[in-house]
Amino acid sequence: MKVLDVIVTVLLLVGALNWGLVGFFGFNLVTALFGEAGAIGRVIYAFVGLAALYEIGCFTFGLKETQHRWCDTLATIKQ
Repeated sequence: MKVLDVIVTVLLLVGALNWGLVGFFGFNLVTALFGEAGAIGRVIYAFVGLAALYEIGCFTFGLKETQHRWCDTLATIKQ
């Protein structure tokens, strides 16, 4: 589950950064990299959406388990 949590976090960060670029500068990074309405761009958007749903589920139904996974991961990294 730790690997999945890291992947989800990276996808959410990519999505958030992309929306920040769209909001502040009118620049869509995914479109710039993969083309307008391309299949790859749509897949990226779909994965970001699924990551958001996964994270909502974790924080709604499994907050303690999610906190423990992250805290254990951070403790391992710091050692």
